[in-house]
Amino acid sequence: MKPLFIKGPSIGARLLILSVVALVLIFTSQRLGWVKDLHANLSAIATPFYWVADIPSQIFQWSDDNIRSRKTLISDNKRLVAETLLLKAQVQRLASLEAENVRLRELLNSSAILDDSVLVAEMVGVSPNPLHHQIIVNKGKEDGLYVGQPVIDALGLMGQIIEVGPLHSRVLLITDATHALPVQINRNGVRSVAEGVGLFHELILQHVAATTDIKVGDLLVSSGLGQRFPVGYPVAVVTEVAIDPGQAFAIVKAKPSAALNRSRHVLLVFSNRRQGSETVESK
Repeated sequence: MKPLFIKGPSIGARLLILSVVALVLIFTSQRLGWVKDLHANLSAIATPFYWVADIPSQIFQWSDDNIRSRKTLISDNKRLVAETLLLKAQVQRLASLEAENVRLRELLNSSAILDDSVLVAEMVGVSPNPLHHQIIVNKGKEDGLYVGQPVIDALGLMGQIIEVGPLHSRVLLITDATHALPVQINRNGVRSVAEGVGLFHELILQHVAATTDIKVGDLLVSSGLGQRFPVGYPVAVVTEVAIDPGQAFAIVKAKPSAALNRSRHVLLVFSNRRQGSETVESK
């Protein structure tokens, strides 16, 4: 036997039935209050299902935002670290420039009270031999420099030029073991000779009689004897006076006034009393 097939309503009939049902539901929902209440209750019941259905989307969105935020934080952290390092480097450079400006102002202030003309020079080198206290400055014959010319900083006498080149010159510091210069005690005018011992922080005064009026704290200035160093430049401050009753001479030590191992800029003094005579410059 052939199977029986029951033919359902056509597509047009289905659309008509659905349209009628929709109209009935619309009319009913407008006229009958209990339908509205049923709809509200069904919506309340369905709300948790909406939340549950939306959880995968929320998890994905949270993960995406978290990953993006982490990448952003890492990127921002790297950028801020780089900026911090750059700013610290700039601050260090600014601090160096500020200190250099202070030193230059001190030099200018010290040059303003001098009767002699001066020229600012910059130290560009030091002697590699620790036993030789010598520096190189960036001025030479073209700038009018000459052998024996005094060199000072903002605090006191540093030394004298011993070699002049076309563009650079060599300076022998007062603490070099071969250097000595005539000084006098600023308080009473007593004269002596300050000699270097190879230490930046110390000079000694040889052959000072035990009865000499000298004490710790006395300022030693250049005496002008020998006419190499002008009179009155600060040289050192007395730090020790040791008197042995059995000895004829006292042991006197002094600390140089100039910042011999720190000054970068110096003043070259063109003394009005410049002459070619020799001074006490080696022992």
